[in-house]
Order: sequence, then C-alpha cells, then structure tokens
Amino acid sequence: MQRGYLTSGVLADLVKSGVRGLTSNPTIFQKAIQGSSDYDEQFAEELSKGTSPIDAYWEMVIADINGAADVFQSLYDSSNGGDGFVSVEVDPRLAHDGHGTLSAARRLHEVVNRSNVMIKIPATQEGIPAIREMIAEGRNVNVTLIFSLSRYQDVMDAYIDGLEQRVESGLSPVGISSVASFFISRVDNEIDKRLNALGTADALSLLGTAAVNQARLAYALFQKTFSGPRWERLKAAGAQVQRPLWASTSTKNPDYPDTKYVDELIGPHTVNTLPEPTLHAFADHGTVACTIDKELSTSRRQWAQLAMNQIDVDEVAEQLEREGVASFIQSFEELIHALEAKAETL
Repeated sequence: MQRGYLTSGVLADLVKSGVRGLTSNPTIFQKAIQGSSDYDEQFAEELSKGTSPIDAYWEMVIADINGAADVFQSLYDSSNGGDGFVSVEVDPRLAHDGHGTLSAARRLHEVVNRSNVMIKIPATQEGIPAIREMIAEGRNVNVTLIFSLSRYQDVMDAYIDGLEQRVESGLSPVGISSVASFFISRVDNEIDKRLNALGTADALSLLGTAAVNQARLAYALFQKTFSGPRWERLKAAGAQVQRPLWASTSTKNPDYPDTKYVDELIGPHTVNTLPEPTLHAFADHGTVACTIDKELSTSRRQWAQLAMNQIDVDEVAEQLEREGVASFIQSFEELIHALEAKAETL
C-alpha cells in the first residue's frame, strides 16, 4: 500500500488484472511515507491544525485505507463480501498488551468504519482474546504473525468462540469476515539455517521443505476445524470460514523459484498476499493448480523429520514471532521519529 497507487490509478489497474484485496503493515507504511513526497501535503495540513506527528501518521494511514477500500468496494459488493478487503494494523507496540490491542482495534475499526476493511491483530498469546472479542462484536479481523500450527489452532478457535458468543447473544454472524495470516518464507529462512549448520545428509535433504509443509499441515487443520457439528451450526446461521492467508511469500533464498510460495499453496478458500515483484513473477510464469493438499503424507513425514534432526519447530516459531513483532515496532518507531523531526522543520 502506498499513496501513489491511489493517485496514479495503479491500484485500480491491479484490481482489473485480478487482484482481490490489499494489505498493509507498519513496515510497508514506513517505506511508503519515508520513500516519497506523496504524503507531504497532508502531513503539513495536519500539523497546521495542531495535530501531533503520531496522530498525523494515523490520519495519513486512514486516508490511504479508505481510498483503497473505495477502489475495492465494487469487488466486495459483487462477491457478496467474499473478496475486496483492505487490512490495516493496530499499533505494533501493543502486541503483548491484550486490553490495549482490543481498545486500539475497536477505535481503528470505528474511525475507518468500512465494511470491507479488516483490522490486523498479531497472533501473540495476549492478542488471542482480543480476536475473540472483535469477532463477537461483529468486526472483521486479519490475524497476523502466525508461525506455528498450535497458534494457528488457537486463532481458529478464537474466531469460532467469537462467532458462538455472538450467536448466543442473539446476534447474527452474517457478514463477519476474517483471515488468519500464516507467515511462510521466514520459516524456511530460519529452519534452513539450522539444517545447514547440522550439515548431515538427512538434514540437508529437508532444505526448503519446512515452510510449505507447515502451510499444508495448517490447511489440513483448517479443513478439520471448519467441519463437523460445531461448525455446521454456525454455518447454518450464516457464518463464513476464517480463510487461511499465506503471508511473507516472496522467496528470500535466490536458489528457490520466485513463485515457490505461491505455486505450492493454492487451494479452496486460500488467500496469498504478494509483494509487487512476486505478483508480477506469478503473472508471468506462475502455475495455477490446486496444490495445497498435494502429498500431505510427505509433508507429515518431512515435518516429523525436523524433530529427528533436533529442530525445535515451536522454539523457531517463538523466535520468529519475537522478531516479527520487533521488526514492526522498529519500523513504526523509526517512522514516528522521522515525522517528529520533519515536523520541527515545517
């Protein structure tokens, strides 16, 4: 997401080419705001009204999100609320503050006030209750920074708990949407590093397998969770599944195909958020085929082999969550400091 996509018509062209939604995060906005002059006029205008730099940041973000939501509105309408969503993240510094996250998410949802916007909440242990409450209140949620199967199950359970809480209160689940953003390439980055350090033939045979295998196992969990009597009762009331979303799908390792984390993770209900280079690469030479449930037995076997090679996938997930939260906080704080410095020159 960046302001230039809106003003130049690039985003509208992307929608025409088949893009079904858009996401943002603190790092994306840092690059957009610091990397262009597109926001200078609005920033100066906000400061002239006595707005603080951090509040001016949120005004700029909300303007972008509302502009993008406008572009996707017709798709949202024509798909009956199935596609056409734009996601915006709460202050990342609240990642381990459950009450603060819930308050910020509610406030952001109310300020944006768009049916096709999802509020992004990190899947930290502290964030899980906020997800449940947001869903119970009828607010769309994009759950981000998921790195493990166990946490993914927690996220799906929170979604279903929230829907049940809503129905038990006499309210309808119709129109409530959510995605669970499972991060992909960072898993291979870290696990490959550990496999290379081991250097055995068995360890090296697992290079480049962990991220896709975990995503396929996650999809199997998705299928199991959104089936059976408990889910069927909610479905009969009009609830829709929480869709699995594959995030961080650009390949960091140049030895891997640039569309690896797209080609190998396609299936019903899945969403894939692509950075622009990966989007263009997939349009040029990607393969469209249902692959998400391919060779699931192989995925289970290779995933189990990681433990046999002393790879603790839970510890890896905890590390990646810490790093993901820290990275977003760093981007957010660096941008706010830059805006504060800029404000002093205006």
